Amino acid sequence: MKPLHALVLAVAGRDAVQRLASSPLVREELVPRFLAGEGAADAVTIAGQLIAAGFTVTLSHLGEHGADRSGAGSRASAERVVQEHLNLLDRLSAKGLAGHAEISPRLSALGAALGWGLVADNAARLCAAAARYGSGVTLDVDVAEDTDTGLAVLAELRQRWPWVGTTLRAGLDRTLDDCRALAAAGARVRLSDGGGPAHGVAVNFVRCANVLLAGGGHPVFATHDPRLVRITVERARWHGRRPDSYEHQFRHGLCPAEQHRLASAGHQVRVHLPYGEQWYGHLLRRLAERPANTTFLLRALVSRP
Repeated sequence: MKPLHALVLAVAGRDAVQRLASSPLVREELVPRFLAGEGAADAVTIAGQLIAAGFTVTLSHLGEHGADRSGAGSRASAERVVQEHLNLLDRLSAKGLAGHAEISPRLSALGAALGWGLVADNAARLCAAAARYGSGVTLDVDVAEDTDTGLAVLAELRQRWPWVGTTLRAGLDRTLDDCRALAAAGARVRLSDGGGPAHGVAVNFVRCANVLLAGGGHPVFATHDPRLVRITVERARWHGRRPDSYEHQFRHGLCPAEQHRLASAGHQVRVHLPYGEQWYGHLLRRLAERPANTTFLLRALVSRP
């Protein structure tokens, strides 16, 4: 674990910090700005507002992890994760939003510690439901050590649902090779700039972006770094990409002016909407990944309307 990551998580566990996190100031001011609530109903309401404004959305449930790396947990907890996402798809469809939204389940939450056969089965159930509703699925391989198996699950799913996507992190040394393989396969790939030193990630992000833009798939660039946003637009133009052949993704509450600027210029902009009761740990992990995340958060707070 990186020193900054360990420090942030250690501080987060202190009673005083947890009391602050549960205070009205945080729950009523901070949380609504960066998360879409604690339940599916709240998330669908926010999704509807964003879709009406011209954005597409990705919804991620911040619930239990199914079974953890030590094998704790149960098949029942993984099933609850599946049911949460099925309920979410039902609600999106009932509001007429499914065609503009996707779900992004974490593979660890689908039962990775209980066996990858279970993960593949659970992911297939979600893909089948999303297909019925005209929605989408992007798998979140949230544990780096699971990347090989996660990509194997993706390849299996894409035989039936070729539109299924996955997330790759530019901070991993292997990601450039993974981008080459998935670009050749014409896959949907969400490239994130998380998971490593700021400079090294930025360089690798651009290399991976070039590979994805040169391929036949559908890249989604998940970064809040204005330099990387600008570079991806320039590289997309150089590769002759139409604006509807790739996307920019931002987390809910971050860089809203940039989101609207890109959308007004004809770019496809997707907003990532995390929601659920486990928002505290999620927020702290995002801050711990890179110091720049804290900067983005503070800027968003001071620039509130």
